[in-house]
Amino acid sequence: MIGFDMLPKRVSKKPSFGDGVRAVLSDLRRGEVVSYGEVARRAGYPRAARAVGNVLARGTGLPWWRVVGASGKLVAHSREEQARRLRREGVAVRDGAVKGHLGSRKPAVRRPSKHRLTER
Repeated sequence: MIGFDMLPKRVSKKPSFGDGVRAVLSDLRRGEVVSYGEVARRAGYPRAARAVGNVLARGTGLPWWRVVGASGKLVAHSREEQARRLRREGVAVRDGAVKGHLGSRKPAVRRPSKHRLTER
């Protein structure tokens, strides 16, 4: 007779939710701003936007200031600190919200082009 300990163990290919969120946040670049929903989607849990906040509340060393509400509003526990950190990274913040490319891989700040137009 085969005992349960003899059966092959199921290996989950999907990382835990917390590990997935931490991986997504670690991958964010300076000036990149994403919504809670986008973090959840990238982590593989598209309907878990609210749970991202729980991971951020427990995690230390995570760039929590780069995560905003779906409309771009600052929703962290310290909105003033979040705005200060985002501005330091070159993100445009006005009236308590991010102005720019929310959820994209492009930075939310417009940078000068490396190519100059030459006059003829």
